[in-house]
Amino acid sequence: MTAVLDQFMEFHSVHGTNVQLDPSRTRATRVESFANGVCFSKDPLSPGEIFLVEIEEKELGWCGHLRIGLTAHDPRTLDTVPEYSLPDLVEKGDSWVFAITRNHNKVTEDEGAEVEQPNEGNDTSNKPKTFFTDTHLYIENMGIPRDKLVGRSRPGRFSHILDDLYKTNALPPTARRSRIGVVYVPKGEGCANMHIVINGEDMGASAKRIPTNKPLYAVVDVFAATKCVRIVQVEYGFASLQTLCRKTIQKHIVHRMALDWLELPELLKHYCKYE
Repeated sequence: MTAVLDQFMEFHSVHGTNVQLDPSRTRATRVESFANGVCFSKDPLSPGEIFLVEIEEKELGWCGHLRIGLTAHDPRTLDTVPEYSLPDLVEKGDSWVFAITRNHNKVTEDEGAEVEQPNEGNDTSNKPKTFFTDTHLYIENMGIPRDKLVGRSRPGRFSHILDDLYKTNALPPTARRSRIGVVYVPKGEGCANMHIVINGEDMGASAKRIPTNKPLYAVVDVFAATKCVRIVQVEYGFASLQTLCRKTIQKHIVHRMALDWLELPELLKHYCKYE
C-alpha cells in the first residue's frame, strides 16, 4: 500500500536555542556549540509518511552525528526544548530517537526473536538492489516513492562515481548529502514500528510497538559534527509536471552531468542536477 500524502514538510517554530531556520523553514542550521540543536516537524506525520532530511554541512572537531526519531510531545507544550534528544528528550517519555553513526546503523533481530515473513514483492534478501528500476521502497506494507530517497553528490568531475556510492550506501551515512529519514508503519491495533531510512535503504525497526494514540512528530537533532540539514520533499500520489519532466530527461542520459550538453533552460538543468 502506498501512502497518498502531499503535505509540505517544514520544521516547527519551536526548536533548540542554537538552531536557526531559513525563511522557508526547510533548512536548520546549528549556529554555535554542539548541542541545543533539537528540531521537530511542523505537523505530525501520518503512517507511511517519511520525514526526510539531507546533511548539508558538517563541522569538524565534534564527536557524534545526526539523531533522528519520533515524539508524541506536541512541541508547543514543551516548557523548554531539551538540550539533547538523547537522553534528555527520550527521558521525558513518549519519544524514540536513533543516533546515526558512521557504521552499524542497521537493526538486527535478536537471536531467537520471531522473524516476520516479508510481504509479497518485498523480499529483498536474495536479489540485488534495484535502485534504478524500483519506484518505491516498501517497508512492511507501506510504499515510499524512492525518487528522492538517495543522496547526490555536488555536480562535478567525479559526481557520477560518488552518486553510485550513495546509491549502494558505500559512503558513511554521516557524509555530506546523505539523506536520512524517519517513518512509522502500523503494527496491529494502536501501535507502530519506527524505521530509519538511509539513502534509500531501510535500516529495520529501530523502535517497536510505539503507541499511536497520540500524534507523532518527527525529531531531528542537528548534533555535533552535523551542522546543517535541509528537508527533502517526497512526492506521494501524482507527480508534478516538473518531476515528470525531470524523470523523462534522466531516463535518456548516461549521467546527470550530461545535461550540460543538452539545449535545455538553465533552471531545468539545475533542477535535474540537484534534485
